[in-house]
This record gives sequence, structure tokens and C-alpha cells, in this order.
Amino acid sequence: MLETERYFCPYCGEPAEAILDLSAGDQDYIEDCPVCCRPIRFVLRTEGDAWSLDVYSENE
Repeated sequence: MLETERYFCPYCGEPAEAILDLSAGDQDYIEDCPVCCRPIRFVLRTEGDAWSLDVYSENE
């Protein structure tokens, strides 16, 4: 199951969208910001139908 979630880059503050694959369960991964190209840490937590996404700078 795919979901789209808006977030703000922790470096440049620009809005962007992440496409999340909720069927893969909890995830912790890094993707580059589409605007400033700095690495963003994504932490996806899933529990049944509920889920949450947190974004952090690389060193947080």
C-alpha cells in the first residue's frame, strides 16, 4: 500500500513529498532532499492502519 506524505526539509525548509510503502513495515532510511540535495533521515513507523513519518537531518 503506497501513501504520499508532505514534509519539510530539515536543512532548507522547502516542502517536498515522500512516497511511502506501508506494506514494508517500519523503516529507517536516507534520501537526498530534492531541492538542496542534503541527506534526510526518514523514520516510518506503522501499526495496523496507523502510521507516522518523522524526518531528521543526518546527524539528529
